[in-house]
Amino acid sequence: MHCFACAAPAAAAAARAPGRRFGRRRVVVDCVASADRNVEGTPPRLREACELSEISSKTLLFASKRKILAFSAFCLCLHSSRYLSALALGDPTVKIEDVTPKIFPSGPLFPTEKRITELFETNTYSVVNIFDATLRPQLNVTGVVEIPEGNGSGVVWDASGHIVTNYHVVGNALSKNPKLGEVVARVNILAAEGIQKNFEGILIGADRAKDLAVLKVDAPSDILKPIIVGQSSALKVGQQCLAIGNPFGFDHTLTVGVISGLNRDIFSQAGVTIGGGIQTDAAINPGNSGGPLLDSKGHMIGINTAIFTQTGTSAGVGFAIQSSTILKIVPQLIQSGKRFDVLA
Repeated sequence: MHCFACAAPAAAAAARAPGRRFGRRRVVVDCVASADRNVEGTPPRLREACELSEISSKTLLFASKRKILAFSAFCLCLHSSRYLSALALGDPTVKIEDVTPKIFPSGPLFPTEKRITELFETNTYSVVNIFDATLRPQLNVTGVVEIPEGNGSGVVWDASGHIVTNYHVVGNALSKNPKLGEVVARVNILAAEGIQKNFEGILIGADRAKDLAVLKVDAPSDILKPIIVGQSSALKVGQQCLAIGNPFGFDHTLTVGVISGLNRDIFSQAGVTIGGGIQTDAAINPGNSGGPLLDSKGHMIGINTAIFTQTGTSAGVGFAIQSSTILKIVPQLIQSGKRFDVLA
């Protein structure tokens, strides 16, 4: 009786103590300890509550572990692999010089490379960029400058300022029946200092049947570098050739290939068929028309005229008018100053 009397006031004092609370784990531990002691005086309801608290604590602990694992996996998914890889890239202990590879000098060119570069440097000043006076480059909705089909290439024929190109390069201007001596194109000539100088190209003569036209510019003689014309009758299939032009407006572009065939019929953009054409696999694209096809000696053996393609770009089948035909037609156009397409 004395023991119960002492315990009751202590429990009452504990109940009256403000701010003292027991956590769930404390209650469960106390209940389990009481149950383990198996005191006979413990009420049955208290033992049941302790057993239920023990089961609940195990369930809660198991659920908490699952939640922690799930939350960790969720956080891991939020961070993409690029952030994880970026964190792994940094290494402050690495020195710049330790991870910079040694740079080796390029050294001299191979003989074939040196020969090609010399041919280009010698002949590029003989190639001009021609813009049909009736056409202008336009900016499309995507922000890309569209080069009209009338823009092409040409070659300096002599020191008098005669420029030879394809009929179809200035075909839009010629379709308006200009008189001889009228301006039909703008001609850009590359000067020695690498600057493009613009001149007006007046019409001297044109031959639609051969897809050839001759213009003339009033340019100083120091920037006029006439092309050297070679012999096309001695060409062999398989020999190397070079094409210089202005494809898609990219001035003075060089492509290299071989002569793939001879005596081909060329279906020109001027709407005529030209016989005796040279076939090459050197890349020829819109804008190359009127530019020279050179042999391995740097002599002009033809004028690039057409390509066989289903996409509008080079497919490895290009055609050039042979130099033997050019040598027959151009002097006549310069001398007579006639348009054979009008007389026909």
